Amino acid sequence: MKKQKPVAAMWALIRENMGSFIGAMVSTVMIVIIGFITPLMLAEIIDSVLGTAPSTLPSWILAPIEALGGRDFLVSNLWIVAVALVALNLINGLFTYLKGRLTAVASENIAYKLRTSLYEHLQRLPFAYHVKAETGDLIQRCTSDVDTIRRFLSVQVMQVVNTVLMVVIALTIMLGRNVTLTVYSMILVPLLFCFAMWFFRKVHKGFRFADEAEGKMSAVLQENLSGVRVVRAFGQQEREVEKFEKVNHDYYTKSKHLNDLLAVYWSGGDMLSMTQSFITLLVCILFACRGEITVGTLVVFTNYVSQLLFPIRQLGRTLSDAGKSLVAMERIQAILHEEAEPEEPDAKKPPLNGDIVFNHVSFHYADDDTPVLNDITCTIPAGKTVAILGGTGSGKSTMMYLLQRLYEPTGGEITIGGVPLREIDREYLRSHVGLILQEPFLYSKTIRDNVGIALRDASMDDINGAAEIASARNFIERADKGYDTIVGERGVTLSGGQKQRIAIARTLLKENDILIFDDSLSAVDTETDAQIRAALQKRSSGMTTLIISHRITTLSQADLILVLENGTITQQGTHEELCRKPGLYQRINNIQNALEEELNQAKAEEVTA
Repeated sequence: MKKQKPVAAMWALIRENMGSFIGAMVSTVMIVIIGFITPLMLAEIIDSVLGTAPSTLPSWILAPIEALGGRDFLVSNLWIVAVALVALNLINGLFTYLKGRLTAVASENIAYKLRTSLYEHLQRLPFAYHVKAETGDLIQRCTSDVDTIRRFLSVQVMQVVNTVLMVVIALTIMLGRNVTLTVYSMILVPLLFCFAMWFFRKVHKGFRFADEAEGKMSAVLQENLSGVRVVRAFGQQEREVEKFEKVNHDYYTKSKHLNDLLAVYWSGGDMLSMTQSFITLLVCILFACRGEITVGTLVVFTNYVSQLLFPIRQLGRTLSDAGKSLVAMERIQAILHEEAEPEEPDAKKPPLNGDIVFNHVSFHYADDDTPVLNDITCTIPAGKTVAILGGTGSGKSTMMYLLQRLYEPTGGEITIGGVPLREIDREYLRSHVGLILQEPFLYSKTIRDNVGIALRDASMDDINGAAEIASARNFIERADKGYDTIVGERGVTLSGGQKQRIAIARTLLKENDILIFDDSLSAVDTETDAQIRAALQKRSSGMTTLIISHRITTLSQADLILVLENGTITQQGTHEELCRKPGLYQRINNIQNALEEELNQAKAEEVTA
């Protein structure tokens, strides 16, 4: 997305809804005009109808009144004046409704577009971005920050128009009636403007700090709720409370500072406004007592000043909301300006049933030069099962992420069937490469929905078949509502093995040319593990299968085993070959065999006893 400054981005959003904003502006103009006409009508009635002062009405209004009988006609028909005042207020109410509706429609359209743009852009951002981003902060930007902009556009934009119009029209009318009195009536207004600008500068910085603090608090809250089982399992409730208390207190402190600023501004604004009203009323009374102005002029000035002071005082609130909106827009733009995965209109969509070749592949993360993979060279034969063994941090999962183009190699090249991976369309590649993670993500929906999400029009027979292969059908059918059982957020009601089997069934529902098990059989017992692999072999002839595991019984059935240490392939071969070679695989095999023998011996002793 093209980079824009927050002000330019805000204007672009307003421009897209210009029709609604123009309609709201016209309504605002009419509201202001009617608001000024009412005191003028009252002044005319007091001075020229009930009093004897000459009329100040323009000739085009005065002519029809004179034709009806002039002042005497109005005195004997004062109900006409009352009806006119009521009619003006009804018209004012109509325009107030139109202004509110039009600004609401425009602001809701803008909020809708921002939320949609954010969500769509987040879907297209690279995997690396989501690894580092805090979910709670992203949620706040998509909700709270968008709502801040919506409120500003629905209320404060027209408030600016209202304030400018009122100042211009009021000054024009007041100067036309009495220049000296106008000066007295506006003597504190410049000070009120300066006070509003001071408040804006203070609150703009304060809101940025408060918004960032709220984002951190949301992130801690979201993390705690997502990991509630871990918190309970390790008895970390008090520690989590302390962690939340820290970020909550930080947010409280920054929000309190904002509220203190608001208190100072509103109390100071009230004091200046009341003082200005008092000065205007006092001077008007003195001028009226000396006969320099009429009672009608007194009514006009006191009404106009009271009407002007509120929007001028409100200017500080308007500016503060503008500052909040600019900060919110800046935070939203920070997401929208993140570079998405580039479009690939000319990318290839070849068959993915060929050999997978890693040719001197290296990789390190953008913010760390330490290599995760170092000069990986190997061939994964098409249609075969290849297993990968390695310690934590050895680069096993990274190899799989590269194979799905979640990351790009920083050196070397990966090919499938001779076609460089970087030339293959990402979406096409990912739709044909099934990846089952060790910690699968399940939605808070039914088992049927979680399995069927991989294929939009999946039939019940398809879902049943995938569950059967994943050895999930038995426990699903034993559940209270079978496939209609709600699994809870992230599958909280299921065991680790049950979640993994549902994730396997979900992946198997779609046609995959390449299937990757990223330690996703770790939570199932060895018997279930064997059942799943046996069912897969029957079903997936011709499919290339990659299995990451630490369980030798799982690895032993593979056609080829790769041993990864510190980002480098140190051994490769079949189970029998690697068992004969000194190295990591042999050591782990010996350890697991010894443990299994001890377990079998213990069971035999229990039976004998």
